[in-house]
Amino acid sequence: MRRASDHPRARGNGLSRRSLLIGGGAAAGLAIAWGVWPRTYRPNLAVADTETLINGFLKVDNAGQIIVIVPQLEMGQGVSTVLPQILADELGADWRMIAVQGAPISPLYANTLLSQEFIEGDWTRIAGGAGDWAIREYAIRNAMMLTGGATSLRMFAQSYREAGAAARVLLCKAAAARWGVEWERCSIAKGIVTDGQRRLKIGELAAEAAEYTLPEELPLRADDGADERLSGRDVPRLDTPPKVDGSYNFACDIRLPGMLFASIRQGPVGTVALKSTKESAARKVQGFKRIVKQDAWVAALATNWWAANKALDLLDPVFDVESPALASAAIDRALDAAFESDHGGRIFAQGDVAARFTGAQLIRADFSVAPALHLAMEPPTATARVADGKAEVWVASQAPAFCRAAVAEALSMAETDVVLYPVGAGGSFGRRFEHDAAVQAALIAREAGTPVQLSYSRLEDVASDRPRAPAHARLWAKMIAGGRIEAMQIKVAAPAANRELWSRVAHGKAPMEAARDHPRKADGAAVSGLPPPYAIPHVTVDHYPADVGLPVGRWRSNADSYSCFFTECFMDELAHRAGVEPMSFRLQHLSGQTRLARCLTTATALGGWQGGVMGSGQGVAIHAMDGGFIAVLVEAAMTSGKLHISRIVAVADLGDQPHPDIARQQVEGGLIFGLAAAMGGAARYKEGMPVRANMGRFGLPRLGDIGEVTVELIPSESAPAGAGQIGVPAVAPALAGALFTITGRRHRALPLLNPE
Repeated sequence: MRRASDHPRARGNGLSRRSLLIGGGAAAGLAIAWGVWPRTYRPNLAVADTETLINGFLKVDNAGQIIVIVPQLEMGQGVSTVLPQILADELGADWRMIAVQGAPISPLYANTLLSQEFIEGDWTRIAGGAGDWAIREYAIRNAMMLTGGATSLRMFAQSYREAGAAARVLLCKAAAARWGVEWERCSIAKGIVTDGQRRLKIGELAAEAAEYTLPEELPLRADDGADERLSGRDVPRLDTPPKVDGSYNFACDIRLPGMLFASIRQGPVGTVALKSTKESAARKVQGFKRIVKQDAWVAALATNWWAANKALDLLDPVFDVESPALASAAIDRALDAAFESDHGGRIFAQGDVAARFTGAQLIRADFSVAPALHLAMEPPTATARVADGKAEVWVASQAPAFCRAAVAEALSMAETDVVLYPVGAGGSFGRRFEHDAAVQAALIAREAGTPVQLSYSRLEDVASDRPRAPAHARLWAKMIAGGRIEAMQIKVAAPAANRELWSRVAHGKAPMEAARDHPRKADGAAVSGLPPPYAIPHVTVDHYPADVGLPVGRWRSNADSYSCFFTECFMDELAHRAGVEPMSFRLQHLSGQTRLARCLTTATALGGWQGGVMGSGQGVAIHAMDGGFIAVLVEAAMTSGKLHISRIVAVADLGDQPHPDIARQQVEGGLIFGLAAAMGGAARYKEGMPVRANMGRFGLPRLGDIGEVTVELIPSESAPAGAGQIGVPAVAPALAGALFTITGRRHRALPLLNPE
């Protein structure tokens, strides 16, 4: 049985009940009266005496409050507003009556779109469409509730619309029965059910509505432009008030009776075992309680976190580490060596590059990017209580089913004996796919015999981070008369980060073991964003997997963050060789990419593009991902050797966004995140440890370093695109282009100004 976003749409403005029942659908089997839904997949939501369960995404209490169930982790991206907004719009609810509740682990909320990104590989290649079906089934049956990859809206928008439509029909049926009219005569607006003469509140009808069945055709609301419609409006974010008044719960906000606080040390990259500690020194710290040791880490417990971390400093743990210890120079050597291995694989091929290159004069450029840290505002944190054969864990997780399974395995418990309470995350960027903190907190709590809240120090966060993969690239191009690119060859050496992460998250592999599992198999995810969106007749893209000795993971925009840097910087160089200004050079290669071309022309018009002349301090770059398109113009200046970003202008075509302002917020956040990676934020290693761990030493941009930031969305009726990642990739190459006009030097390494 398929998920909501997979079912075929019926003709007209309705959905066939048969297609919903056979093909899935958010409302299929979720409405109480629909007994054909498999019993094992029924909603497992807690329902209070004053609440009525309408479907797996929706409860209504007697006062008329609409409680929307959200399975995606709120990390600041606004998902706990956008998805309820879609449901409330289709239902006709009053936005002031909307509340949000985190979803329990259930197959109903599987993210099959992101699951496919992780596990498609051989399944799809071997079985074709049947492989796609198998992936969806595997994801659903394993309750793969994943958050990331800007998939939340693309995966669940239709599900929430259907859930709202189903609730609206059931409520209208209940009202019609009271009034003795046909249910089709009833409608709902601003939380009021009416037949044009009489009025009832949603809360008055909820219990009765749950007893009705859905019709053969499930009608969706027509896009009539009515004033009461919520879609397309910048409704107030639901998570803002509790974040302002402090009532919003993060893992570090949980307080339990008798709870102790813990800090942890896990040793350098490649740690084999804990070797020694100085426990007598740690015991002198006021508030210190005890030490908990495992094979590769040690934690200190105290009555407050500061005391626990201070005790850990005095404990001075020493670890046995694999030899040779990780160093940045060794990472670079491993990436270069990967190009000479036999394990490279062709990911994309178009035309005949070899024939066009034979005997031709080629232009070549080599690029490199360092590992990029996540540096989320909130470091990894989890609160755990283990007692009476049960475990409770409060943690922000992007993969809660796998997190629960890992905790259960570590404690030798059944998964049904582990309860994971969803809480918000203070940022993530992919960091919260990892569940180390949850497992460690549970183990510490079990040994201590009391609830424990574990929080990583910033040093520990950086030292244990699995950053975005480092990469080296070699690009060649052949140009012909008129400044056209006839052929391009792109070779990228990088670890297979997606596969590594999946080995850790889904299969419980240790970080170093996972890192060594995949250095012999090319992976398309490691070169996502390639080939570039240009009309180049002959193109090849090869990935050379590399074992760099450093566990890596997902990061905001993943491989697109470096593939865009490689190709857009190369486009600048090719434009210079052709004697064509950078914007025009891009436009003449964007045949068929009208949406992207419009973004580029609009961004340069808004930003006052000066043609990329020397001294202008301006650079441009474009990118397409997650169904969206973006162009970025950066204007920069150097003052006394210090970089200042005068202005950033971004124009994006993200389709028909339900909440345009949240989409703009996400693009703006991505721009600053990408800028941080361009200016600093890199992980440099010596003897297995990061050279820097203090946030102030990473070269990150400060508020005073950045001038005006403008984000414009192009109106569109296309399907909504993912907004969470697309702002990241184009910033670095645009800044690199701007720096060239200032310094006259090409910048081919990230970070741009602080490579060492």
